[in-house]
Amino acid sequence: MSTDSWPPQLKEWVAQCLGQMTESNRAEAQAELKQVIADAFAAKTLWTTDWKGVQLQSLLPKPPPSFASTSNLKRKLGDNSNNHMSNKKTKKANALAKTLSAQAAAAGANDLVALNRRAQRFQREHEIERQKSSRQSGNPSSHSSSSFANNPPFKSRSGTPANYDTDEPEVNPNVPGWDRFTIVGTSKEIFKDYLRLTSEPKPEQIRPYNVLQETLAQLKKRWREKATYNWMCSQFKSLRQDLTVQRIKNEFTVTVYEIHARMALEVGDMVEYNQCQAMLRNLYELGIPGKVEEFTAYRILLLLHGRNRSDLNLYVGQLTQKQKSGPAVRHALAVQRAVAMGNYHALFDLYLNAPNMGAYIMDHFIDRERVRALMVMTKAYITLKLSFVTNELAFESLQNAREFLAEHRVAFFQNPNAPDGEKVLDCKPAVQPLAQVLEEKYRRVQIKGAV
Repeated sequence: MSTDSWPPQLKEWVAQCLGQMTESNRAEAQAELKQVIADAFAAKTLWTTDWKGVQLQSLLPKPPPSFASTSNLKRKLGDNSNNHMSNKKTKKANALAKTLSAQAAAAGANDLVALNRRAQRFQREHEIERQKSSRQSGNPSSHSSSSFANNPPFKSRSGTPANYDTDEPEVNPNVPGWDRFTIVGTSKEIFKDYLRLTSEPKPEQIRPYNVLQETLAQLKKRWREKATYNWMCSQFKSLRQDLTVQRIKNEFTVTVYEIHARMALEVGDMVEYNQCQAMLRNLYELGIPGKVEEFTAYRILLLLHGRNRSDLNLYVGQLTQKQKSGPAVRHALAVQRAVAMGNYHALFDLYLNAPNMGAYIMDHFIDRERVRALMVMTKAYITLKLSFVTNELAFESLQNAREFLAEHRVAFFQNPNAPDGEKVLDCKPAVQPLAQVLEEKYRRVQIKGAV
């Protein structure tokens, strides 16, 4: 339950409660505060509760003790001091009391500092939310690129030192929860190899926003010029790292991850693809626009590859009718139905007509489905022409189909010396080996980098 997802009214109420706490009621009030917010989160009423009208019981004034109880307490203390304490013990008790009082005062001072710091943070976040709301409901021209060009945070991202002396820092719309402690890069390097961070990042080693935009443009150009994937992957990971340490989350960030994901799909690098897809899901959930439909379809196909039926059913069940209506998602759902029903004829037609880069993901499980289809075909037919198998199972050529059958130990041709276009597969001896191959080779699915 991140505070980033809290409504502004809740943040303002929390800051007010923190400011009302004292040393005597802090522990009880903080516990009640956490419980109230947790209950509202569980009931999904964070945004519907009128937080201004909520009152913590622990912050209400305590009733004064009655006269009788006060008199009894004084009498007991007096009797106890007269009857059971010697002068020596009294001095030790007084010394201990002074020590405890000093410790309590020090602890209270530390707690007060932390409390003030926390209250300031809540107030700052509330102010940021209020400024965002005012920009959205106010002058639309405030969102133009020309006005952003004169914004101090953007100046600092281009190399000019940021002004850290002001009490309220200027808000950078690219960074959710931006404050004066956000790292702002100053490096001018266009290309930079990826290195895992082992210490606190330094601004002079990080590229600012405008330089990262130029980096992406140059990387796209290099990819069209057939640069090696290993070099491209290192550059994109470095670009993603610079975005992460500066907490930049906007449409540009989404574009970077989408492009890297497509490159990874093209070369079969599922580790990087899954990392990009996981981050894209988080960015989309923040409401940042991107190719949501395209990557929704990819996720459905990837869950099909992993044969994770429970997660697949849950994910598909959460999609809205509008999300399911897009062509890419409709295609992925059709693939799901074809696999579930064993309709291999429809499946391989969908494979040949996959939109975007869906076929690259289907490549990872299409051989498994070919074996399953062959198990059905060899039980239904006595013989099969190699040309029929090639067309029905969407092989690129007769040679590819013949090599696939040999690799899976079912190349039982009645005329093995004939040309590929005339070869005929004997189905009966192929039934048992196909079942063994399916169990041995495709029973387990390992997806590197899966999230």
